[in-house]
Amino acid sequence: MAIDPAVIGKPLPEIRTEIEPGRLQQFATAIGETSPIYTNRSAAREAGHPDLPVPPTFLFGLTLQGPDSFGFIADLGIDLRHVLHGEQGFTYHSTAHAGDTLVLRPVITDVYAKKNGQLEFVVRETAVTRDDGSAVADLKEVLIVRHPQD
Repeated sequence: MAIDPAVIGKPLPEIRTEIEPGRLQQFATAIGETSPIYTNRSAAREAGHPDLPVPPTFLFGLTLQGPDSFGFIADLGIDLRHVLHGEQGFTYHSTAHAGDTLVLRPVITDVYAKKNGQLEFVVRETAVTRDDGSAVADLKEVLIVRHPQD
């Protein structure tokens, strides 16, 4: 079943979250980050940051923390078993830090097909701001939906 292109422009549920220092430290350790500015608050401050900075790819994980982070896929009539992660991109505007409250506003910005409809693509873009509205980053994700042949 083809994804209805009328979903283009559809906003998805907003996510609001406070960035906790312990979570940043765990993430930095998990990805093998060796710079102490991501795990040691004193080192971060000595480097000119008000607190631990958010590592670059940390923001993607925040898109998964909504109450039903995959609900939009089911709402599109897509079988999650046929979804692949195709692409991910980040455009940064400023550095977020521990203690910031971030607001993520995802929107479906495109839907298209290739290979005679055997593959469909869903593009989701997410604006990330602080709660005061100042821009942090724009995220782009492309999901691939496989339609297996019977």
